[in-house]
Amino acid sequence: MAKLNKDDFISALKEMTILEVKELVDAMKEEFGVDPMAVAVAAAPAAAEEDAGSSTKTVVLKSAGGNKIAVIKIIKEITGLGLVDAKALADNGGNIKENIPADEAEAIKTQLTDAGAEVELA
Repeated sequence: MAKLNKDDFISALKEMTILEVKELVDAMKEEFGVDPMAVAVAAAPAAAEEDAGSSTKTVVLKSAGGNKIAVIKIIKEITGLGLVDAKALADNGGNIKENIPADEAEAIKTQLTDAGAEVELA
Protein backbone atom coordinates (compact mmCIF):
# COMPACT_ATOMS: atom_id res chain seq x y z
CA MET A 1 0.00 0.00 0.00
CA ALA A 2 1.35 3.42 -0.95
CA LYS A 3 2.01 5.82 1.88
CA LEU A 4 -0.01 9.05 1.75
CA ASN A 5 1.84 12.27 2.28
CA LYS A 6 0.36 15.17 4.21
CA ASP A 7 -0.77 17.09 1.10
CA ASP A 8 -2.55 14.06 -0.38
CA PHE A 9 -4.29 13.41 2.92
CA ILE A 10 -5.45 17.04 3.20
CA SER A 11 -6.70 16.97 -0.40
CA ALA A 12 -8.67 13.79 0.33
CA LEU A 13 -10.20 15.39 3.46
CA LYS A 14 -11.32 18.42 1.45
CA GLU A 15 -13.38 16.15 -0.78
CA MET A 16 -15.14 14.39 2.13
CA THR A 17 -18.53 15.24 3.54
CA ILE A 18 -18.90 16.02 7.25
CA LEU A 19 -20.37 12.56 7.80
CA GLU A 20 -17.38 10.92 6.08
CA VAL A 21 -14.96 12.95 8.21
CA LYS A 22 -16.84 11.93 11.37
CA GLU A 23 -16.65 8.27 10.30
CA LEU A 24 -12.91 8.71 9.69
CA VAL A 25 -12.42 10.20 13.17
CA ASP A 26 -14.43 7.38 14.73
CA ALA A 27 -12.33 4.81 12.84
CA MET A 28 -9.13 6.51 14.06
CA LYS A 29 -10.41 6.33 17.62
CA GLU A 30 -11.13 2.63 17.22
CA GLU A 31 -7.94 1.74 15.37
CA PHE A 32 -5.43 3.75 17.40
CA GLY A 33 -7.26 4.28 20.69
CA VAL A 34 -6.68 8.02 20.45
CA ASP A 35 -9.29 10.74 20.22
CA PRO A 36 -8.07 13.36 17.71
CA MET A 37 -10.05 16.01 19.61
CA ALA A 38 -8.07 15.23 22.77
CA VAL A 39 -4.82 15.66 20.87
CA ALA A 40 -5.99 19.02 19.52
CA VAL A 41 -7.01 20.15 23.01
CA ALA A 42 -3.65 19.04 24.42
CA ALA A 43 -1.80 20.94 21.71
CA ALA A 44 -3.69 24.19 22.35
CA PRO A 45 -2.11 24.99 25.76
CA ALA A 46 1.37 24.34 24.34
CA ALA A 47 0.71 26.75 21.50
CA ALA A 48 -0.72 29.28 23.94
CA GLU A 49 2.45 29.19 26.03
CA GLU A 50 4.42 30.27 22.97
CA ASP A 51 2.11 33.27 22.56
CA ALA A 52 2.04 34.13 26.28
CA GLY A 53 2.89 37.78 25.68
CA SER A 54 0.33 38.36 22.94
CA SER A 55 -3.02 40.06 23.32
CA THR A 56 -4.89 37.26 21.57
CA LYS A 57 -6.56 34.39 23.38
CA THR A 58 -8.05 31.00 22.59
CA VAL A 59 -11.37 30.03 24.19
CA VAL A 60 -11.18 26.37 25.26
CA LEU A 61 -14.27 24.44 26.35
CA LYS A 62 -13.39 22.01 29.13
CA SER A 63 -16.92 20.76 29.87
CA ALA A 64 -20.42 21.64 28.68
CA GLY A 65 -21.82 21.22 32.20
CA GLY A 66 -25.38 20.31 33.03
CA ASN A 67 -27.13 22.53 30.50
CA LYS A 68 -25.53 21.09 27.36
CA ILE A 69 -28.33 22.19 25.02
CA ALA A 70 -27.82 25.85 25.89
CA VAL A 71 -24.07 25.46 25.44
CA ILE A 72 -24.55 23.81 22.03
CA LYS A 73 -26.75 26.72 20.91
CA ILE A 74 -24.10 29.22 22.00
CA ILE A 75 -21.33 27.26 20.26
CA LYS A 76 -23.40 27.22 17.04
CA GLU A 77 -23.97 30.97 17.30
CA ILE A 78 -20.34 31.82 18.04
CA THR A 79 -18.63 29.48 15.58
CA GLY A 80 -21.18 29.09 12.80
CA LEU A 81 -20.85 25.30 13.07
CA GLY A 82 -23.73 22.99 12.28
CA LEU A 83 -25.65 21.16 14.99
CA VAL A 84 -23.67 17.91 14.71
CA ASP A 85 -20.29 19.65 14.92
CA ALA A 86 -21.39 21.95 17.74
CA LYS A 87 -22.68 18.94 19.70
CA ALA A 88 -19.41 17.07 19.13
CA LEU A 89 -17.49 20.07 20.44
CA ALA A 90 -19.78 20.28 23.48
CA ASP A 91 -19.38 16.54 24.12
CA ASN A 92 -15.61 16.36 23.66
CA GLY A 93 -14.46 19.86 24.56
CA GLY A 94 -11.89 21.76 22.55
CA ASN A 95 -11.13 25.14 21.07
CA ILE A 96 -14.18 27.28 20.47
CA LYS A 97 -12.33 30.24 18.93
CA GLU A 98 -8.61 30.73 18.44
CA ASN A 99 -6.39 33.81 18.34
CA ILE A 100 -9.09 36.36 19.05
CA PRO A 101 -8.76 39.64 20.98
CA ALA A 102 -8.71 39.20 24.75
CA ASP A 103 -11.91 41.24 25.28
CA GLU A 104 -13.84 39.13 22.75
CA ALA A 105 -12.49 35.96 24.40
CA GLU A 106 -13.66 37.17 27.81
CA ALA A 107 -17.13 37.92 26.43
CA ILE A 108 -17.41 34.42 24.92
CA LYS A 109 -16.13 32.86 28.14
CA THR A 110 -18.75 34.76 30.14
CA GLN A 111 -21.52 33.73 27.75
CA LEU A 112 -20.56 30.05 27.97
CA THR A 113 -19.98 30.09 31.74
CA ASP A 114 -23.36 31.70 32.30
CA ALA A 115 -24.87 28.73 30.42
CA GLY A 116 -23.10 26.34 32.80
CA ALA A 117 -20.00 25.41 30.79
CA GLU A 118 -16.48 25.14 32.14
CA VAL A 119 -14.24 27.33 29.99
CA GLU A 120 -10.67 28.55 30.10
CA LEU A 121 -8.70 31.06 28.11
CA ALA A 122 -5.35 30.02 26.73
